[in-house]
Amino acid sequence: MTATEGPSATGTGEPSSPGGGPAGHARGDTVAAVVQQWRAVHPGLDTGPMEVIGRINRCAALLQQAEDAPLRRAGLTRPEFDLLGALRRTGHELTPSELARETFSSGAAVTKRLKQLTERGLVERRGDTRDRRVAHVRLTDAGRELVDGILPAQLAYETAALSGLDGPELGELAALLGTLLGQLEGRLGALRA
Repeated sequence: MTATEGPSATGTGEPSSPGGGPAGHARGDTVAAVVQQWRAVHPGLDTGPMEVIGRINRCAALLQQAEDAPLRRAGLTRPEFDLLGALRRTGHELTPSELARETFSSGAAVTKRLKQLTERGLVERRGDTRDRRVAHVRLTDAGRELVDGILPAQLAYETAALSGLDGPELGELAALLGTLLGQLEGRLGALRA
């Protein structure tokens, strides 16, 4: 197992307790224990990338496991909220392919989510007057109210998740992640094209 695999970097499928088991090693997180184990097996390998990617993946897995409480209370998944949010923040109709780009989703996933959101009365679709193959999607009043009602609670939830970091740390982390994301999007976008 590498530091980037599975929901638990310990390889057991179970989170480690602080001070007991792998989480108590090195820097106090499960990835540090995994890296330490790999260094023992392959002392000549540079595990630096694993320390970054492993921690990003572990953070993402923990956040996904915890889910987003305000969204769950509203009966929405994160991907559904992302679609509604894209329509709300852009302020205009979008096609399903534009929504796929905005939300980093596949076309099939967007189609499935739009069907569910349409059935709930949160979005509506209209055909293009020039091309019947193209649909335009917009929020209904109910969809707009739902997004506007959830957003403050969702931001408060995310603030609580990051509460262990102070302002300068958050700014530095956001800037570093932004740099990494920009580089990855450029490289991976070029590979896909």
